[in-house]
Amino acid sequence: MKNDLAQHVTQLSAVQLAQPSVVTIGIFDGVHRGHQHLLRQVVEAAHQDGHSAAVVTFFPHPDALLRGITGRYYLTTPDQRAELLAALGVDVIVTHPFDETTRHMRAAAFVDLLLSHLRMKSLWLTPDFALGYQREGDFAFLSAQGRKKGFAVHSVELLMDAQHRAIRSSAIRQALAEGDVSRAADLLARPYRVSGEVVHGDHRGRSIGFPTANLAVWAEQLLPANGVYACYAYLGAERFAAVTNVGFRPTFNGAETRVEAHLLDFERDIYGQTLTLDFVARLRGERRFSGVEALIAQISADVAQGRQLLAASAL
Repeated sequence: MKNDLAQHVTQLSAVQLAQPSVVTIGIFDGVHRGHQHLLRQVVEAAHQDGHSAAVVTFFPHPDALLRGITGRYYLTTPDQRAELLAALGVDVIVTHPFDETTRHMRAAAFVDLLLSHLRMKSLWLTPDFALGYQREGDFAFLSAQGRKKGFAVHSVELLMDAQHRAIRSSAIRQALAEGDVSRAADLLARPYRVSGEVVHGDHRGRSIGFPTANLAVWAEQLLPANGVYACYAYLGAERFAAVTNVGFRPTFNGAETRVEAHLLDFERDIYGQTLTLDFVARLRGERRFSGVEALIAQISADVAQGRQLLAASAL
């Protein structure tokens, strides 16, 4: 149902819809299974009435302003998030700035913006949602606004995982912090993905027979826990098996976290190109080796295990 004509704007004032819309609001970081559960209903409700399906989201994440969160935190870049939303059939994506003005906006005033710019006919939310200054715009408040201002408000229950826990972005962050990319993939309904330009590193991998692509991943995107992973690597439409190291390279006394992917059976110069990695499984944690020979032996074992695992995967 991908919507190749989806409109993506960076503030509400930049859009003025000509037709009514069905709206949902949230951060939607990761666009995980719980988000998808809500969004599919929004898209279906909108399109069956000939309306636009509109998503209002925010950047930066409110946690950056309200909780002082810095560093690697996001599951998706704003552009990746918009692409995932469009892939679900969303017609209009508004990535509104979450700044001090937004933080202090009263809920009723934000509703008026939705009515003015999106011609909102209905608003779809999960029961725990709230917007506006001090979260005053909860479900009861928004329902009262709807009765007063002429739009419907619908509640969609949170989607639960197999352990009857609500599927949330925080659970995916926790899984990644533990290196559990399989758990993250289950909650996302797809492998966890990072992308970046291939840049020059120390070229140590090539010197020991395992050349790697060093990715310049967005500095605010969360990385899986340090370790070695079986991945699929994408160059445009081409897919390759890969074994990826995330970490400091302690054997060489590395000082910064890097994402370095060894593409199997691959010998091309791809510096300057964008490489995308889907994390399929964790092979082991990162550790220091006694010397280069021990490291080479372990990498050889990692490659063999990664090759076998990916060959058996259903992806």
